[in-house]
Amino acid sequence: MALADLVADLRAHPVAATLELGTLAACVLLLIGTLLALAGGPPTAGAGPWLLVIAVGAAVVVLWTVVVPLYERVR
Repeated sequence: MALADLVADLRAHPVAATLELGTLAACVLLLIGTLLALAGGPPTAGAGPWLLVIAVGAAVVVLWTVVVPLYERVR
């Protein structure tokens, strides 16, 4: 697939493209965040990195299991 075809598909479906590219970026950040949290050791009373990883992961799951199906139904 050529780059021009990819750009044409992105312009044809902007909502889907935004969701998928946003999810890809969130997953990459989740991987980096998880590795950084693991490097910091097990969670303790100040478990900020761990809570952030869990919250972002939960947001991605809720997006694809609740928000996207609701959007598809309404549309």
